[in-house]
Amino acid sequence: MPLPDDYLIYPARRHGMDHDRYSWSHLFDRKPIVWPNGARIALWVMPAVQWFPLDMTGKPFRAPGSLTMPFPDFRHYTNRDYGNRVGIYRILEVLQERNIPASVAVNGILAERYPLMLADLVSAGMEIVGHGLDMEHVHHSGLSREEESHLVGHTLRLLREASGQPVTGWLSPGRAQSYATPDILAEHGIAYACDWANDDMPYAMKTESGPIFAMPNAYETDDRTVLMDFHHPEDSWVQQLKDRFDVLYREAEQYGGRVMSIPLHAWVSGVPYRVSYVREALDYILGHDAVWPATGAQILAAFREQSDA
Repeated sequence: MPLPDDYLIYPARRHGMDHDRYSWSHLFDRKPIVWPNGARIALWVMPAVQWFPLDMTGKPFRAPGSLTMPFPDFRHYTNRDYGNRVGIYRILEVLQERNIPASVAVNGILAERYPLMLADLVSAGMEIVGHGLDMEHVHHSGLSREEESHLVGHTLRLLREASGQPVTGWLSPGRAQSYATPDILAEHGIAYACDWANDDMPYAMKTESGPIFAMPNAYETDDRTVLMDFHHPEDSWVQQLKDRFDVLYREAEQYGGRVMSIPLHAWVSGVPYRVSYVREALDYILGHDAVWPATGAQILAAFREQSDA
């Protein structure tokens, strides 16, 4: 007996997602993007400066890198704070030597605790990106909409007033979000967020206030992830960055521009024995033709000029 004509018809058999924030999309079928001057790769370096309060509670969960010893945990507190006092300046020197503009993720409270550091970043031409209030205040669905909106608004007021910049980029502490975070960020004038690590190019996310863009801020080659969580040696981390770049560089020749993001933590990569590896990775990438060093805002502007979003 032959099968009925509708036997293989299944109404849910389609490309789709389990949410409506964005549509399913195949990276290699998208319209090619051409970066300025025909560049294949947009090099996006994004250091983070973070403040971990000495009296952290770790509730409802600890952000990566949080203090773990009984109060007062001076061992971990001072190690993390090294990035704000020393490490970020070491990274900044490397970037300036190579004329690389960068986006620096900054906890809002640092505008009050380290105003001179923030002023130095602005003077160096760095884009300031909101990074939450501090590393204790993680975003999660246990917060009310009002509580989370207050956190975002307070953070952005501190950074915008201190930097004089519009601050249109966002990286949540620990990359954590609630279901409402994209809507709240868009309400507060954020154009792009860096928490979702599921693409190699920007893409539009739907919010109640119009689109906000997810930027491809790499997670698995993040310095803290590789060096502190995976316990890989520094030369392995650099090789992973080179390998990532090589693949994106080859793909870009056929499929259009790609974003090579390098997330750094000032308290991780800014220590003396690691900063040379940052130099090595950047020099390798810049040793190739058609590489465009840019901030997140610059990359998004070039992308939006050519995309339909």
